[in-house]
Amino acid sequence: MQPAATPSHVQWSNGPETAIGTAPVAFAAPVTPAASSLQDCLNKICSGRDNCVRYSDDHGLFSYFKEWVRPLNLAYITTPAAVIRPKDSAEVSAVVKCAAKHGVKVQARSGGHSYANYGSGGLDGSISIDLENFQTVWMNTTAGLYQAHIGAGGKLGDIDDKLAPYKRTFAHGVCPGVGIGGHATIGGLGSMSRMWGSCLDHVQEVEVVIADGSIVRANKNQNADLFFAIRGAGASFGIVTNFVLSTHPEPPSVINYIYNFQFSHLPEMVDFFVAWQKLAADPTLDRRLGTEFMLHPLGARVSATWFGTEAEFKKTGIMDRLPSGNDTIALVETSWIGHLLKEAQKEALRLGDIPNAFYSKSLGFTKRDLMTKQQVAELFKWVDDAHKGTLAWFLIFDATGGAIADVPTNATAYAHRDKIFFYQSYAINVLRVSSTTRAFLENFHDKLLGYLPGVKGTYPGYVDPSLRNAQENYWLGNLPQLERIKAKWDPNDVFHNPQSVRPNSS
Repeated sequence: MQPAATPSHVQWSNGPETAIGTAPVAFAAPVTPAASSLQDCLNKICSGRDNCVRYSDDHGLFSYFKEWVRPLNLAYITTPAAVIRPKDSAEVSAVVKCAAKHGVKVQARSGGHSYANYGSGGLDGSISIDLENFQTVWMNTTAGLYQAHIGAGGKLGDIDDKLAPYKRTFAHGVCPGVGIGGHATIGGLGSMSRMWGSCLDHVQEVEVVIADGSIVRANKNQNADLFFAIRGAGASFGIVTNFVLSTHPEPPSVINYIYNFQFSHLPEMVDFFVAWQKLAADPTLDRRLGTEFMLHPLGARVSATWFGTEAEFKKTGIMDRLPSGNDTIALVETSWIGHLLKEAQKEALRLGDIPNAFYSKSLGFTKRDLMTKQQVAELFKWVDDAHKGTLAWFLIFDATGGAIADVPTNATAYAHRDKIFFYQSYAINVLRVSSTTRAFLENFHDKLLGYLPGVKGTYPGYVDPSLRNAQENYWLGNLPQLERIKAKWDPNDVFHNPQSVRPNSS
């Protein structure tokens, strides 16, 4: 999983000599007759309806096209031929048929949180299907099922609000602006994952538009191979328009725990990480705990979320397994809704929903990959001394495992069931990510790889356009099966982005 040169399809708009401003878009050439034919096809779907479709030849000063593309990461700019907002599944079907007819690739956009903006078409000249109109949420309480039916354009924060009257929820990430359409088809990790599994583990059934434009349903008994693929590699196989998810009762209370350290106390931070790493690797660790270790410009922070009462948390003795810090301890008991608000505020300090230029790397760790104290000390000292090129950087280690590991690796496309934690790095700048900053994160990543026995792959939700063999890293041993399923359901690769699953040619 070594860094590679930037692929030819990626436009770096923020190289060492270039700064970018608000949200520049390198517009495509004037529309060709073939493109006009595509526009005719899409215009027919919209039937003159306002706020339905925008094209890349819209060069106005206040271009609606620019507004609709909305890249999250200003370090990567793609220019789809069109962005369309279908009103229902039948219109999604019609868009896919238009794309297939004219040889154009398609990708769906839900919350728009792809690190490389793959939801904005993925490739220049493709079609981005914006699922803004697919935001319905209703609960089926028949026979006590409590299944949530959720439109693929719904965002996590809005979905939580709509489930709140039922006192029900499901495992998902912490950023309220993330769309369920991508989250539940790539994995969906968060503080609840050790307790309940990933978001995609809750998916019971989907309505999906496939490559020939047909609208089908997929579950464990119907189109089971497609259902396998959708849960972990969805963007490669279709456009999900509706999910049926299992839910859980809201936890009656939640504990948020924070421990801060200053960089002047580097040895203590090393001891704390070694203890945290041992805790995360413990197969008997109470699954009600979600926790992360983060290095940042001011030092380090350990945070934990406990789904239960303060008395229950203290009874586990988890706090006694971690060394004492030198700054602040905060132990706050709150309601479920209060917890979601706190998590959203914390996430907003990193990426949130505001477009920025940022760079990121990541890696998954198994039990075989635990670092020695000497390696941790070397790594942290290197971070302390490194030139970073920005004041906004984060190196985060998130515990996983627990309920995620209960599901067999071959049950869904998601392949990282054996991971005990993931590391992910971010470096953010409003204007540009410098070569110094990219080198800082790449060198940190390389140092980590040097400590590990072999390539371990990473979570496909942490999109990294610089990966060599990205598909192998994202889907590991499940990739051959996914390539066969792709050849069956999408042999012409209609649903395509630079790192999506390719059909098996044989």
